[in-house]
Amino acid sequence: MSNWTILCDFDGTVSVEDITDSLLERFGRPGWQVIEQAWRRGEMGSHDCMAQQVALLDASRDEMNAHLDNMSIDRAFVHFVAAAREAGMPLAVVSDGLDYAIRRILSSNGLGDLPVIANRLEAVGERGWQLDFPYGSSSCRIASGNCKCSCAGRARSEHKRVLLIGDGASDFCVAGEADLVFAKHRLIEHCRSAAIPYVPITGFADALDLLPTLLAGELAAHGCAEPLAAVSQAA
Repeated sequence: MSNWTILCDFDGTVSVEDITDSLLERFGRPGWQVIEQAWRRGEMGSHDCMAQQVALLDASRDEMNAHLDNMSIDRAFVHFVAAAREAGMPLAVVSDGLDYAIRRILSSNGLGDLPVIANRLEAVGERGWQLDFPYGSSSCRIASGNCKCSCAGRARSEHKRVLLIGDGASDFCVAGEADLVFAKHRLIEHCRSAAIPYVPITGFADALDLLPTLLAGELAAHGCAEPLAAVSQAA
């Protein structure tokens, strides 16, 4: 059994596009873009931003399902999950997105049994929606709907080393709590500037190729002076 556990972002990491944004663009009533800009300016955290935006969705369950069924994931993710399981590396999808959307997309790709830690999407009437935040935290440093740092803390309490796989702003904070980051897109520059140990990837084909070296304790990461095995022994 590996001493690593994997926390994996969903939107833009597993999925090809941001699912929440695609739902808002398709079904959002006017005003969601104003809320988005306020969040981008740092005037609110994602908890408040997402709650207000989801309240503007106007879609039946059938319409939402049809939209979600057209969403694509990284084709190598299924193989990465299989390899992680074979190596005894627990993997959970940890997202500041919508649990219903994530589970439906994973299920359509044969991954419905993956643990999903995300904001809870609930129907209100025939066309309305609201969010609940079962994994929020009043002490979250960035006021997220889902405090990913708390997820990392729970993994550490089980004496696991944390591998984070992510791509953007919702992963900036938790990246500093991980032992190693497989980073895409904006997360690469964040890890570089914050001196967080990371390996750049373009997708899960890269992540899959890296797993044997990681498990052998021979992976050298940017921002890390020694291979991960030496760091693990010193920890």
